[in-house]
Amino acid sequence: MDQHIAESIGRPDLVRLDDRLVCLRFETMKVVSALAAVGHLLDTGVVRRGDTLLDSSSGIYAYALALACHRHGMRCHIVGSTTVDHTLRTQLAVLGATLTQMEPCNDLKLDQKRRVERIHEILAEHPEYHWMRQYHDDIHYLGYRTVADRIREATGADGLTLVGGVGSGASTGALARYLRTAADDPAKGEAHGEAGGEADVELVGVQPYGSVTFGAEHVCDPEIIIAGIGSSIPFGNVSHELYDVLHWVAFDAALAGSVDLLRRHAVFAGLSTGAGYLAARHERERSPERTVLFIAADTGHRYVDTVYARHREVAPMADFAPREVTDQGQLALPWSRMRWNRAPAAPWPAGRPAEVTLTSARASARG
Repeated sequence: MDQHIAESIGRPDLVRLDDRLVCLRFETMKVVSALAAVGHLLDTGVVRRGDTLLDSSSGIYAYALALACHRHGMRCHIVGSTTVDHTLRTQLAVLGATLTQMEPCNDLKLDQKRRVERIHEILAEHPEYHWMRQYHDDIHYLGYRTVADRIREATGADGLTLVGGVGSGASTGALARYLRTAADDPAKGEAHGEAGGEADVELVGVQPYGSVTFGAEHVCDPEIIIAGIGSSIPFGNVSHELYDVLHWVAFDAALAGSVDLLRRHAVFAGLSTGAGYLAARHERERSPERTVLFIAADTGHRYVDTVYARHREVAPMADFAPREVTDQGQLALPWSRMRWNRAPAAPWPAGRPAEVTLTSARASARG
């Protein structure tokens, strides 16, 4: 029996949509990483019960961290995006979290930059706060080990293609890393063909146009509202060398995917899931011998007005096909695909503003 609702919320469903297409459906995905991260910080003495945990969020992580703090008796302070809606604001307030929300802004790139700047202002005022650094600390990988074990048991690992939003790198990166690595139990590893080697798991990352993470900042999608899977600032815990293929998906194509997923399979999920579903179906057609699993990171409730209310005007999914590119200079809306081949990240150009980093001892008064 679960001891807290966060444990239940963080446990995903595995839904087979057809013989080679599987949906890993979360109610709120980042609860998995937040719970494990906070538990690890407590176990290692970095923080104590009653301390304040601080981070920035466009929505999902805010709720996840608030739940993790509620579970472990911590205080929570969120610097929230302008996109945080009334429902989430109310939930955070009742859970006892403090929300500092950015002023309305049409530019989500600027919104993200302003949030990080506000984080540093708060840390200057409260050096005793611990900054969770969801975008930079790979402590957020830890919670996905049990999810990877569940996927391995249900689908096997060899011949698996994993598709999902890149975001901070924690979900897709962690799942791929754990699925590729031989199981801790040698007998289990041999049963799944791992036997001390690396399982055949391809990782397909989904990005919005405008994201700097894989070099698409020069392409603008005027309707982009899926900031959670991309970034206008470099993220420190994205392991570029884990990714085999990338898809950049614009709003219109993601909208078509979201509506088709609900209409065809009755899965009600967020806009980034629609983008992932679109990419997953394409990868399945390209590789008929592989099982394709895509991540549904959250439900579709906060997208009712911006996405699902437009279901009558959406173009059929068949109208969309990816433009195959070999470098980022060829990227074009509404959908592009490129083989990344597990290449490392390109160097961040000199003179270009990089993400500010915390130079104090991990935002903790105890160091």
